Amino acid sequence: MKKYYFLSLLFILTSCAELQNIASQLPQGGYGVSNDDIAAGLRQALDMGIEKQVTKLTQEDGFFRNELVRITLPPELQKVDKTLRDVGLGSLADEGLRVLNRAAEDAVQEATPIFVNAVQEITFADARNILLGADNAATQYLNNKTETALYSKFNPVIQSSLNKVGATQVWSNLIQRYNSLPLTTTVNPDLSDYVTQEALKGVYAMIAVEEKQIREQTASRTTTLLKKVFALQD
Repeated sequence: MKKYYFLSLLFILTSCAELQNIASQLPQGGYGVSNDDIAAGLRQALDMGIEKQVTKLTQEDGFFRNELVRITLPPELQKVDKTLRDVGLGSLADEGLRVLNRAAEDAVQEATPIFVNAVQEITFADARNILLGADNAATQYLNNKTETALYSKFNPVIQSSLNKVGATQVWSNLIQRYNSLPLTTTVNPDLSDYVTQEALKGVYAMIAVEEKQIREQTASRTTTLLKKVFALQD
Protein backbone atom coordinates (compact mmCIF):
# COMPACT_ATOMS: atom_id res chain seq x y z
CA MET A 1 0.00 0.00 0.00
CA LYS A 2 2.78 2.41 0.90
CA LYS A 3 4.54 1.64 -2.35
CA TYR A 4 1.34 2.28 -4.30
CA TYR A 5 0.79 5.59 -2.45
CA PHE A 6 4.37 6.70 -3.16
CA LEU A 7 4.06 5.90 -6.88
CA SER A 8 0.72 7.74 -7.09
CA LEU A 9 2.18 10.78 -5.37
CA LEU A 10 5.21 10.73 -7.68
CA PHE A 11 2.93 10.56 -10.73
CA ILE A 12 0.83 13.50 -9.49
CA LEU A 13 3.89 15.63 -8.75
CA THR A 14 5.43 14.83 -12.14
CA SER A 15 2.20 15.68 -13.93
CA CYS A 16 1.88 18.96 -12.04
CA ALA A 17 5.44 19.89 -12.94
CA GLU A 18 4.77 19.26 -16.60
CA LEU A 19 1.54 21.27 -16.50
CA GLN A 20 3.32 24.11 -14.72
CA ASN A 21 6.02 24.10 -17.38
CA ILE A 22 3.41 24.29 -20.13
CA ALA A 23 1.50 27.03 -18.30
CA SER A 24 4.64 29.11 -17.86
CA GLN A 25 5.07 29.21 -21.63
CA LEU A 26 1.58 30.59 -22.25
CA PRO A 27 0.48 34.24 -21.98
CA GLN A 28 -1.24 34.90 -18.68
CA GLY A 29 -4.74 36.32 -18.66
CA GLY A 30 -5.12 35.55 -22.35
CA TYR A 31 -8.82 34.88 -22.36
CA GLY A 32 -10.55 36.63 -25.23
CA VAL A 33 -7.32 37.24 -27.17
CA SER A 34 -7.09 35.14 -30.30
CA ASN A 35 -3.96 34.02 -32.10
CA ASP A 36 -4.87 36.43 -34.88
CA ASP A 37 -5.14 39.27 -32.35
CA ILE A 38 -1.67 38.55 -31.00
CA ALA A 39 -0.09 38.53 -34.47
CA ALA A 40 -2.01 41.66 -35.48
CA GLY A 41 -0.98 43.41 -32.26
CA LEU A 42 2.70 42.71 -32.87
CA ARG A 43 2.38 43.94 -36.45
CA GLN A 44 0.73 47.10 -35.21
CA ALA A 45 3.46 47.70 -32.63
CA LEU A 46 6.19 47.31 -35.24
CA ASP A 47 4.34 49.52 -37.71
CA MET A 48 4.11 52.16 -35.00
CA GLY A 49 7.83 51.93 -34.31
CA ILE A 50 8.61 52.32 -37.99
CA GLU A 51 6.21 55.23 -38.45
CA LYS A 52 7.11 57.15 -35.28
CA GLN A 53 10.80 56.45 -34.82
CA VAL A 54 12.42 55.46 -38.11
CA THR A 55 10.78 58.39 -39.90
CA LYS A 56 12.61 60.73 -37.52
CA LEU A 57 15.91 59.49 -38.91
CA THR A 58 15.07 60.59 -42.46
CA GLN A 59 14.74 64.23 -41.43
CA GLU A 60 17.61 66.68 -41.66
CA ASP A 61 19.97 66.04 -38.74
CA GLY A 62 17.83 63.04 -37.77
CA PHE A 63 21.05 61.19 -37.01
CA PHE A 64 23.42 64.07 -36.28
CA ARG A 65 21.34 65.63 -33.48
CA ASN A 66 20.19 62.34 -31.94
CA GLU A 67 22.75 61.20 -29.38
CA LEU A 68 21.36 57.66 -29.40
CA VAL A 69 22.20 57.04 -33.06
CA ARG A 70 24.62 59.83 -34.04
CA ILE A 71 27.39 58.46 -36.23
CA THR A 72 30.85 59.28 -34.98
CA LEU A 73 34.20 58.30 -36.42
CA PRO A 74 35.38 54.70 -36.20
CA PRO A 75 37.92 54.17 -33.40
CA GLU A 76 40.91 54.14 -35.74
CA LEU A 77 39.96 57.60 -37.04
CA GLN A 78 38.97 59.29 -33.80
CA LYS A 79 42.51 60.58 -33.52
CA VAL A 80 41.80 62.59 -36.68
CA ASP A 81 38.87 64.32 -35.00
CA LYS A 82 40.76 64.99 -31.78
CA THR A 83 43.86 66.30 -33.53
CA LEU A 84 41.87 68.68 -35.73
CA ARG A 85 40.02 70.05 -32.71
CA ASP A 86 43.25 70.41 -30.75
CA VAL A 87 44.69 72.67 -33.48
CA GLY A 88 41.57 74.82 -33.81
CA LEU A 89 39.89 73.04 -36.72
CA GLY A 90 36.76 71.96 -34.81
CA SER A 91 34.38 73.37 -37.44
CA LEU A 92 36.03 71.23 -40.12
CA ALA A 93 35.74 68.16 -37.91
CA ASP A 94 32.05 68.91 -37.28
CA GLU A 95 31.37 69.21 -40.98
CA GLY A 96 33.10 65.91 -41.62
CA LEU A 97 30.81 64.19 -39.10
CA ARG A 98 27.72 65.96 -40.38
CA VAL A 99 28.09 64.69 -43.94
CA LEU A 100 28.44 61.10 -42.70
CA ASN A 101 25.20 61.44 -40.78
CA ARG A 102 23.49 63.11 -43.72
CA ALA A 103 24.31 60.12 -45.90
CA ALA A 104 22.66 57.82 -43.36
CA GLU A 105 19.53 59.99 -43.35
CA ASP A 106 19.24 59.62 -47.12
CA ALA A 107 19.67 55.85 -46.93
CA VAL A 108 17.02 55.26 -44.27
CA GLN A 109 14.32 56.36 -46.72
CA GLU A 110 14.90 53.00 -48.42
CA ALA A 111 14.02 51.08 -45.25
CA THR A 112 10.24 51.37 -44.97
CA PRO A 113 9.17 49.04 -47.84
CA ILE A 114 11.56 46.35 -46.60
CA PHE A 115 10.23 46.66 -43.05
CA VAL A 116 6.62 46.56 -44.24
CA ASN A 117 7.22 43.25 -46.02
CA ALA A 118 8.90 41.76 -42.95
CA VAL A 119 6.06 42.87 -40.67
CA GLN A 120 3.45 41.36 -42.97
CA GLU A 121 5.23 37.99 -42.79
CA ILE A 122 4.90 37.66 -39.00
CA THR A 123 3.22 34.35 -38.15
CA PHE A 124 1.45 33.48 -34.91
CA ALA A 125 4.49 31.43 -33.85
CA ASP A 126 6.71 34.47 -34.46
CA ALA A 127 4.29 36.73 -32.59
CA ARG A 128 4.03 34.42 -29.59
CA ASN A 129 7.82 34.18 -29.28
CA ILE A 130 8.12 37.95 -29.60
CA LEU A 131 5.40 38.66 -27.05
CA LEU A 132 6.97 36.35 -24.46
CA GLY A 133 10.50 37.40 -25.35
CA ALA A 134 12.88 40.14 -24.26
CA ASP A 135 12.09 43.85 -24.35
CA ASN A 136 13.62 44.07 -27.83
CA ALA A 137 12.36 40.75 -29.21
CA ALA A 138 10.31 42.43 -31.96
CA THR A 139 13.28 44.57 -32.93
CA GLN A 140 15.50 41.49 -33.10
CA TYR A 141 12.92 39.80 -35.32
CA LEU A 142 13.12 42.72 -37.75
CA ASN A 143 16.91 42.72 -37.54
CA ASN A 144 17.11 39.05 -38.49
CA LYS A 145 14.57 39.43 -41.28
CA THR A 146 15.81 42.65 -42.85
CA GLU A 147 19.50 43.31 -42.14
CA THR A 148 20.86 41.76 -45.36
CA ALA A 149 18.25 43.43 -47.56
CA LEU A 150 18.72 46.79 -45.85
CA TYR A 151 22.48 46.67 -46.25
CA SER A 152 22.08 46.03 -49.97
CA LYS A 153 19.75 49.03 -50.21
CA PHE A 154 21.65 51.35 -47.88
CA ASN A 155 25.20 50.94 -49.13
CA PRO A 156 24.83 52.29 -52.69
CA VAL A 157 22.62 55.13 -51.44
CA ILE A 158 25.23 56.08 -48.86
CA GLN A 159 28.00 55.98 -51.42
CA SER A 160 25.97 58.22 -53.71
CA SER A 161 24.96 60.51 -50.86
CA LEU A 162 28.54 60.96 -49.68
CA ASN A 163 29.28 62.35 -53.13
CA LYS A 164 26.04 64.36 -53.36
CA VAL A 165 26.54 66.23 -50.09
CA GLY A 166 30.19 66.88 -50.81
CA ALA A 167 31.57 64.30 -48.42
CA THR A 168 34.30 63.30 -50.83
CA GLN A 169 35.57 66.87 -50.92
CA VAL A 170 35.08 67.44 -47.18
CA TRP A 171 36.89 64.27 -46.21
CA SER A 172 39.62 64.82 -48.75
CA ASN A 173 40.20 68.25 -47.22
CA LEU A 174 39.96 66.92 -43.67
CA ILE A 175 42.35 64.03 -44.22
CA GLN A 176 44.72 66.19 -46.26
CA ARG A 177 44.92 68.71 -43.42
CA TYR A 178 45.38 65.95 -40.88
CA ASN A 179 48.10 64.23 -42.89
CA SER A 180 49.97 67.53 -43.24
CA LEU A 181 50.31 67.85 -39.46
CA PRO A 182 53.66 66.80 -37.97
CA LEU A 183 53.99 63.49 -36.15
CA THR A 184 50.80 61.98 -37.57
CA THR A 185 50.33 58.68 -39.39
CA THR A 186 48.93 58.99 -42.90
CA VAL A 187 45.24 58.02 -43.07
CA ASN A 188 43.20 57.24 -46.17
CA PRO A 189 39.82 55.84 -44.99
CA ASP A 190 36.94 54.39 -46.99
CA LEU A 191 33.92 55.13 -44.80
CA SER A 192 30.94 53.94 -46.88
CA ASP A 193 30.76 50.46 -45.28
CA TYR A 194 31.24 51.93 -41.80
CA VAL A 195 28.46 54.49 -42.30
CA THR A 196 26.16 51.77 -43.66
CA GLN A 197 26.70 49.59 -40.60
CA GLU A 198 26.15 52.52 -38.26
CA ALA A 199 22.98 53.55 -40.10
CA LEU A 200 21.59 50.03 -39.65
CA LYS A 201 22.35 50.13 -35.93
CA GLY A 202 20.57 53.47 -35.69
CA VAL A 203 17.43 52.19 -37.39
CA TYR A 204 17.10 49.19 -35.10
CA ALA A 205 17.91 51.30 -32.04
CA MET A 206 14.99 53.62 -32.75
CA ILE A 207 12.56 50.75 -33.29
CA ALA A 208 13.73 49.28 -29.98
CA VAL A 209 12.89 52.57 -28.26
CA GLU A 210 9.26 52.36 -29.39
CA GLU A 211 8.99 48.65 -28.58
CA LYS A 212 10.27 49.20 -25.04
CA GLN A 213 7.81 52.02 -24.47
CA ILE A 214 4.86 49.92 -25.65
CA ARG A 215 5.92 47.01 -23.46
CA GLU A 216 6.55 49.06 -20.32
CA GLN A 217 4.24 52.08 -20.53
CA THR A 218 0.53 51.47 -20.82
CA ALA A 219 0.08 55.05 -22.05
CA SER A 220 2.07 54.14 -25.17
CA ARG A 221 -0.50 51.48 -26.07
CA THR A 222 -2.63 53.89 -28.02
CA THR A 223 -5.03 51.42 -29.65
CA THR A 224 -7.48 48.88 -28.26
CA LEU A 225 -5.57 46.05 -29.91
CA LEU A 226 -2.24 47.08 -28.37
CA LYS A 227 -3.83 47.35 -24.93
CA LYS A 228 -5.40 43.91 -25.26
CA VAL A 229 -2.35 42.08 -26.59
CA PHE A 230 0.39 43.63 -24.47
CA ALA A 231 -1.66 43.19 -21.31
CA LEU A 232 -0.78 39.49 -21.71
CA GLN A 233 2.86 40.18 -20.83
CA ASP A 234 2.20 42.49 -17.86
